[in-house]
Amino acid sequence: MSAPALAQEQEDGAIDDNVIIVTAQRQAQSLQEVPVAVSAFDSKALEAQQIENASDLQLTLPNVSFTKSNFTASSFTIRGIGDLCVGVSCDSATAIHLNDSPLFGTRLFETEYFDLERVEVLRGPQGTLFGRNATSGVVNVVTAKPQLGELGASLEGEYGNFNSYKVKGMVNVPVGDTLGFRVAGFYLKRDGYTENLFDNSRIDGRDMYAVRGSIKWEPTPDTTIDLMAYYFRENDDRARIQKQLCQRDPTGVLGCLNSRRDFDKVNTNATFTGTLGSSEFFAINGLPGALGLNSLYGPDGHAGFVEPNDVRQVRTDFTPEYFTDELQLQGHLEHNFGPIQVGLTGTYQETSVDSRQDYNTSVLSRTDIDSALGTLGFLSQPGFPLAAFAPVLGAVTSGTQLCTSETDPTGLGSYGGNRICADTPISLDRSNQDQESWSAEAIISSDLDGPFNFLLGGIYAESKVTENSYYVNTFAIDYIAGILGGGAGYLGTPFFRNNTQFFKLKSYGLFGEAYFDITDTLKITGGLRYNNDKKTVTARSTLASFLVPFGQTGNAFDSPFVGGFDADPGTAGNQLVQTRSVAFDEITGRFVIDWQMTDDNLLYASYSRGYKSGGINPPLQPIFQVSESFGPEQIDAFEIGSKNSFAGGALVLNATAFYYKYKGLQLSRIIARTSVNDTIDADIYGVELEAVVRPDPDWMINLGFSYLKTKVVGDQLFSNPRDPGGGRADSVIIKDITNGSNCAVVPGTAGNGAGANAFVAAINGGLGLQAPGAFPTDGGIASTGAFGICAVLTGQAAAIGAGFDPAGITVLSPGVQVNLRGNALPQAPVAKVSAGVQYTHNFDSGWTLVPRVDIAYTGDQFGSVFNGNVNKINGFAQANASLQLNGNDDKWFVRAFIQNIFDSNSTTGLYLTDASSGLFTNIFTLDPRRYGIGAGIKF
Repeated sequence: MSAPALAQEQEDGAIDDNVIIVTAQRQAQSLQEVPVAVSAFDSKALEAQQIENASDLQLTLPNVSFTKSNFTASSFTIRGIGDLCVGVSCDSATAIHLNDSPLFGTRLFETEYFDLERVEVLRGPQGTLFGRNATSGVVNVVTAKPQLGELGASLEGEYGNFNSYKVKGMVNVPVGDTLGFRVAGFYLKRDGYTENLFDNSRIDGRDMYAVRGSIKWEPTPDTTIDLMAYYFRENDDRARIQKQLCQRDPTGVLGCLNSRRDFDKVNTNATFTGTLGSSEFFAINGLPGALGLNSLYGPDGHAGFVEPNDVRQVRTDFTPEYFTDELQLQGHLEHNFGPIQVGLTGTYQETSVDSRQDYNTSVLSRTDIDSALGTLGFLSQPGFPLAAFAPVLGAVTSGTQLCTSETDPTGLGSYGGNRICADTPISLDRSNQDQESWSAEAIISSDLDGPFNFLLGGIYAESKVTENSYYVNTFAIDYIAGILGGGAGYLGTPFFRNNTQFFKLKSYGLFGEAYFDITDTLKITGGLRYNNDKKTVTARSTLASFLVPFGQTGNAFDSPFVGGFDADPGTAGNQLVQTRSVAFDEITGRFVIDWQMTDDNLLYASYSRGYKSGGINPPLQPIFQVSESFGPEQIDAFEIGSKNSFAGGALVLNATAFYYKYKGLQLSRIIARTSVNDTIDADIYGVELEAVVRPDPDWMINLGFSYLKTKVVGDQLFSNPRDPGGGRADSVIIKDITNGSNCAVVPGTAGNGAGANAFVAAINGGLGLQAPGAFPTDGGIASTGAFGICAVLTGQAAAIGAGFDPAGITVLSPGVQVNLRGNALPQAPVAKVSAGVQYTHNFDSGWTLVPRVDIAYTGDQFGSVFNGNVNKINGFAQANASLQLNGNDDKWFVRAFIQNIFDSNSTTGLYLTDASSGLFTNIFTLDPRRYGIGAGIKF
């Protein structure tokens, strides 16, 4: 580092390039003066490092990761704490703020960044400073405000591979010296990143735009009013997942095995439709076995299907559909009463999202389907034994085509004429939500001359979801619902629908901090917060749950037989919906001591307590007993840090070490086709380093490093969905053919696997089902497995179990519990390293040429708290480069760029589906290699 001596000889302007002003403590300060672990990117840094969206942020930030998730959502994880809770009543672990105000259910992570002042990422609990409480940190997006007295505009365009077009623009118009208007927007359209080999099309494309209008008015030197309106819209064939992976289970009991993630497809005999549509299940229920769509012990719907060995290739007979939009309105009033500043902010937000895609991203065989339909067609003729079943054939076929219910809110589906017909048996899912939110916040802060200053704040927020549904629709469900209706009708709904009809959050918080200067260089900060949250949910879950007569109109729930459906087993009588309310409140705070050792060196230590409220688990179709609600999260965070500027700004070096004691971390797992949230305790610790090196004004080097260790503490016992046998060789895993779920049969005497297997074989023999068999030796399953009926096995265990094991047989649903103690948390990379180098070559004409290269490595992590090889996400490297020619005073530029130089198929997250879907894994990846050119002007 001999270069800093040279940097000291430069003018102050060269050093000022390193100064970024942030509002991490709700006042404008240099990032280097804030005793908080915060990273910030101004507009120039966002452009130079090709940070175009939230996914790009993770590549340069220590201990930060980002992944999309299964249900049109995402998880921004800071220091191992992310949005692992799934459900409408879940709060975000990372609070997303726009101009310091909280957003709810925002689609901000799907849009592109444009016309921003900066993006701030604060690590650690920030409840005493920001309106919404959070446990991991805050992402604060600050939009560019109108510049008073300046007329200006900019326009830039970009074209790249995948036929990608992007246009961004801004116009700033002053009206006198006190009023200004600013309008900005972008438009992006590109072809899909994924090739569909079924019809040689491309999917997962983009067609989106956004526009933002802002007004700034300064009627007096002490008063500022900012108004903003923003609208975002996307309508394209975006895919929610990148690929489905599975180590195929030839037995069909699990669907996918437990050792690795292969490019293969789930054995559909393990799914809800594979069990209830089987000839064995029909025979048990007194129906002709020939009506079955498959045999539990024969070829399945994916037999012969070839899964492309590439994450960018699929075979699907249903093109994804994606629509989302968001409206944001915001007003901010700020007035200075001498040394006292008062700020009032109001934000209103509407968001909608609606996504449909192939549930299995595959093309199912119709060979066995045609055989069953032929039998049904013959037996349902007038005068034949199944003549009453003729409406089933009319609902699920149209000529030679097969018909699947639309995602139909009436619940009638194909039996009400609401259907999709095709040459192949279509399967699809749909995730949609409509949400409306608003918040009002007041902040009073001081800038007194003495040693004492303060900040006081209060916020009230309401968020309301008027529709949230997750559907799974397949031809097989329609067919099964009709056959099991017994000729009197069909079982409604003829598709799976988990429907939240209404959710409301009412939340308020009171928070504040006091600042006391012990000396000119030593300061202490103390803060407190009171948070109160009330949540109400009305929901239900249906799948072939009650009889609906053929010819029913209006709504499936108008059926005269709907009284047999109970959405709320916890309340006496049969209920059509389940309504639950919960309330949480908590006092949290923080304490900081910071020492400004020199003008360029800051040392601080802090303790803070973070809090996130609990919520309500979705209703289950009553298969398993789970808690109706889940508790709040609480975190005790200890941190020490140092912020330093050396050699006149030639080296900026910030370092942080932290230790978190976590209580009640919310984690989601799929049980009975529904996300159920549990809580565990964990310890987290790590270090972070960030540096900017400027050996001279023309060079800039960014460096980042982080190390993270996470572990579950205490005895935390849960069943592993991938291995219901819990790793025990003496247990038998059962695929319940009545609902597609799993349970485990265990002997009373440990090690007596022969007794457990003999018991299952005896009971299965009476049902016409086979005895248990072994899983493949490389499947990661020690137990044996069999198709069966868990309820029958449970009943018989008490009666005759002792005949097979003197200590008695036990049936565990959904499986044998294992201890998670010592396991790593998901989405918590152990190490991250990043580096960026930029050089500015100055021409005599005043032009500049700026090449830049960035590279980032994200270490290994897990996609599930159960860890293991099948849940491991390998580390990945991403590299970007650009070359930009700038005109005089940056009035124009021409740029060439490349992103993901190595074309890495970098996996960022996993989602394990339900046992009734066969336990396949959805993966989420970063974008493939992109390259192109761009140009822009401004005046």
